[in-house]
Amino acid sequence: MAKMTPRTLSGFMELLPAPQQQMERIMETLRRTYALYGFTPLDTPVIESSEVLLAKGGGETEKQIYRFTKGDADLSLRFDLTVPLAKYVALHYNDLSFPFRRYQIGKVYRGERAQRGRFREFYQADIDIIGDGKLSILNEAEIPAIIYRTFSALGLRRFQIRVNNRKILNGFYAMMGLTERSGDIMRTVDKLDKIGAEKVGALLVADCGLTHDQADEILKFIAISGSNETVLSALEGYRGRNEVFDQGLTELATVVRYLADFGVPAEHFAVDLTIARGLDYYTGTVYETTLLDHPEIGSVCSGGRYDNLAEYYTDRQLPGVGISIGLTRLFYVLGEQGMLNPDLPTAPADVLILPMTEDLSAAISLATLLRDNGIRAQLHWEEKKFKQKISYADKLSIPYVIFLGEDEIAAGVVACKDMATGEQTKLEPAATVYHIKAGLAEREKGAVILG
Repeated sequence: MAKMTPRTLSGFMELLPAPQQQMERIMETLRRTYALYGFTPLDTPVIESSEVLLAKGGGETEKQIYRFTKGDADLSLRFDLTVPLAKYVALHYNDLSFPFRRYQIGKVYRGERAQRGRFREFYQADIDIIGDGKLSILNEAEIPAIIYRTFSALGLRRFQIRVNNRKILNGFYAMMGLTERSGDIMRTVDKLDKIGAEKVGALLVADCGLTHDQADEILKFIAISGSNETVLSALEGYRGRNEVFDQGLTELATVVRYLADFGVPAEHFAVDLTIARGLDYYTGTVYETTLLDHPEIGSVCSGGRYDNLAEYYTDRQLPGVGISIGLTRLFYVLGEQGMLNPDLPTAPADVLILPMTEDLSAAISLATLLRDNGIRAQLHWEEKKFKQKISYADKLSIPYVIFLGEDEIAAGVVACKDMATGEQTKLEPAATVYHIKAGLAEREKGAVILG
């Protein structure tokens, strides 16, 4: 029978055990950090009814979705975690307590062209806070603190959370009588980092139909920079000319005001008037987070405030604020940049026990003792040569190997080798447990990302 050549589909990431352990560490750090802020874990189905998933319908989303039929059912793979959240909140509204705070780390699917750093199947890590009718601006002020703590816990040091408010932009363009063209203008301004102010100005005139004076005024406005206080002070000069602008400025000032109280250092936060995010979706504060030493990566965490999460499923007003990390892409880029810490343990076990006797009772009891103390232990009882067993531990980077023979059992001790240093000890089981736990704690001190 002819053998099928094994292969993984293009655009789908499949990790070997060691990098998978690194990915799991990142996910665990996210879960731990999100839990500190009162977010509950959520898991929604990967497959939904196409009618439910595409309630909004149209656009690029429908072109990229993986859609298929099973019997009479029209089904689709989820393309993000926000639409399933909207369905979930609308469906379980009567069983939830608001504000509803959830985090979700899950795979999503997009049938776009696979290319370097872009995947068709990838993990997203989202948090959202959903209100019932209203949602305090303080939730938007807390989001930068969550981003800061998350990336700091991962080991990153040089990153910046850039924040704006869509109401400021909408109000500014309304002042200029450009409301109907604001979407085109913001899409053009979004190219500023890539093509520069001069070319953006030319496009504003050629493609958006603005006068040179209007283009200059817009470029002058979005170029306002400096400390957060400097930018807010400059924006105050526009106050009183448009109600929406004034509301956005008040909200932005509130977010900035509580930064220090939330523990966010000023150098990690910047008001940036070029940030717009999803043109039709976000309605208030918007966020983008960039790695200062790797601007080519783009935003590694983005999101914002939206007025009505579940408008396609219910008449209830459910405002929210949320952020998303494209985890698979971030992991890929960090690996490519050599920023994943190679010194952290990636082994599937902390200890490999090599029984040296026919009676395995003592070895099994020792493994149970280690596991009872939170030490991951694996028994190697295959009929292989001693050198092969040591090689097995070495290939998997298992930090400790225990040899348990007749002499050790008779003396009531455990022979334990540190595979990194070559040091060997012969201690009582309880002392061995203490010795191993101390060594593991030392190995775990580093962060998963080299900041």
